[in-house]
Amino acid sequence: MNIATGRKGTRVLLDAAPYFALFLAGAVQGLIGSFQYSRDAPLGAIAFCLVLLATGLLGAWAMRSLAGALWPAIGWILASFILSMPVASGSVIITNSTAGKWYLYGGTVSSLAGVALSFGAWVRGTGARPR
Repeated sequence: MNIATGRKGTRVLLDAAPYFALFLAGAVQGLIGSFQYSRDAPLGAIAFCLVLLATGLLGAWAMRSLAGALWPAIGWILASFILSMPVASGSVIITNSTAGKWYLYGGTVSSLAGVALSFGAWVRGTGARPR
């Protein structure tokens, strides 16, 4: 497959790939954080929340759009909340502890804060946008 042909399908793929990478970054953060949030509780959970906030803000800045912050947040929420559900055998990955609450609630607030802060003018930058 030749991706240098400039066809419309290739353009859509190249436009969607960075957003998919941001979604995967958020999902991987959720996956790793779900198993490691209790390290140095609750400081480990807070650190994961700060990393998620930074990912959202940097993603929005790099993509110059709100979607740059939204896709890592969606990936993190899906991964973390799916892993927080109990299974039929009764085991739970994210426990109802102080660190678990800091991780889930703090991560949700961090992801929403990243999306809200990406509405700022600093995301869009100054000057003309390259085409």
